[in-house]
Amino acid sequence: MSTTNRKDELYAIDLSEASWRKSPSSNGGEHCVEITDLPGGGIAVRDSKTPEKEALRYTAEEWNAFRQGLIDGLL
Repeated sequence: MSTTNRKDELYAIDLSEASWRKSPSSNGGEHCVEITDLPGGGIAVRDSKTPEKEALRYTAEEWNAFRQGLIDGLL
């Protein structure tokens, strides 16, 4: 399956009942990034200040590359 098709599938998922979570280091703050798991290891990300806006969605590969970049100090 192409990356475009996988992204289309991720954006077709209804997130209205998603369980969003914040980093434990946010200390319960209101202005945080929140994430929720998607099928196949994908992740959706939203800004807690504007939860009504469309969440960004990443495939498992994209999310893992982002995380690794943070770990490696590239971002």
